[in-house]
Amino acid sequence: MNLKFLLSMTLAALSLGACGDMATLPIAAGTGPQPALPAAQESLIPTVNIAPAIGWPAGVTPQAAAGMRVAAFARGLDHPRWLYVLPNGDVLVAETNAPPKAETDYGFKAWITGLVMQRAGAAVPSANRITLLRDTDGDGIADLRTVLLAGLSSPFGMALVGNSLYVANADAVLRFPYAAGDTRITAPGTRRVELPGGPNNHHWTKNLVASRDGTRLYVSVGSNSNVAERGMEVEAGRAAVWEVDLKNGAHRIFASGLRNPVGMAWEADSGALWTAVNERDELGSDLVPDYMTSLQDGGFYGWPYSYYGQHVDARVSPQRPDLVARAIVPDYALGPHTASLGLAAAAGNTLPAAFAKGMFVGQHGSWNRRPHSGYKVIFVPFVNGKPAGVPLDVLSGFLSESGKAYGRPVGVAIDRRGALLVADDVGNAVWRVTAAAPQERR
Repeated sequence: MNLKFLLSMTLAALSLGACGDMATLPIAAGTGPQPALPAAQESLIPTVNIAPAIGWPAGVTPQAAAGMRVAAFARGLDHPRWLYVLPNGDVLVAETNAPPKAETDYGFKAWITGLVMQRAGAAVPSANRITLLRDTDGDGIADLRTVLLAGLSSPFGMALVGNSLYVANADAVLRFPYAAGDTRITAPGTRRVELPGGPNNHHWTKNLVASRDGTRLYVSVGSNSNVAERGMEVEAGRAAVWEVDLKNGAHRIFASGLRNPVGMAWEADSGALWTAVNERDELGSDLVPDYMTSLQDGGFYGWPYSYYGQHVDARVSPQRPDLVARAIVPDYALGPHTASLGLAAAAGNTLPAAFAKGMFVGQHGSWNRRPHSGYKVIFVPFVNGKPAGVPLDVLSGFLSESGKAYGRPVGVAIDRRGALLVADDVGNAVWRVTAAAPQERR
């Protein structure tokens, strides 16, 4: 890069805080079964409103909702993104980040993306490991910490089926032998299923959930772009949830048209598989709401051609009106640009009664909205297997008064004693939320 280019980039950086539109609607308008969907606002320079990552000052923690309290289950982790609770109560944490890029795109948009990641605390090298946390004395704090698996490749989702622990790397599902109580696995993993990866792996996180009978895995695979600007040929197998037969490794697309499905959970009453989806950017601060939805076998949910059913995205070429016509409307919007990634069903929690049925959602927080959205953990109550009512805040206070990020919540999980665990990849902690007064396990 020459000096003139560097100067122009620096001037652009200094002006980023003033870039883009301002939301005209509150987050609540873009939340629920029928969110407001105003006209799209496209611009040459996208809205960029970064919450710079600063970490937690001494003595400061997130704020739990009334009737609950929060404490650190573990601190000093290395970019903890995802959680999995083993049957014996051990908590697995994916300490991970994006794999190295081999892109040669030095354009303005790529440069902005890199700046966003750096300021948001998302540009640190990946630790590439699964860490095991154990609370041996039951005080709510992990006092045993070991590296269960090392040398992985941007690991994310985890699922235990029988004596096999499955881990989703950025490009494959691996199987490892596991025995109850193991604190270290040294056996090499077996590559069970190849996943879309490669040097340009835009949405790199791959999540896993096992079927209740343990015969299948469901794997979430995000898109390789915002709205197919790299062409659909690089989107093969992406923006979808796969179903994998564990007996023979055969796989198929279970649901598609999902820009970046991340969290997945089984809803207890209906038995349906739900996912949290991170929707598209650069249509203005009020569009497009992220969402969670139950998945229909063979269902198509719009990406990239449309959003929230038949709302066509004019940026995509060529258009596919045949696919738009059958795009399924998601069940429940979670607000525009909230980066709703984590998802955990309420079953088994011991929080107050208002949290008995529904889904907990980890909202990682916006960069493409002014003012900020997300940066908290919410709960969506369910009745008869469907969302019913407005979301309830569970954990907030991740942003300072000046808009800096103390932390950013990602994965959420219910531990063996019914508390809610939250992975915080900027605060490098796992938070544990409990009822202020003892509750019965549900």
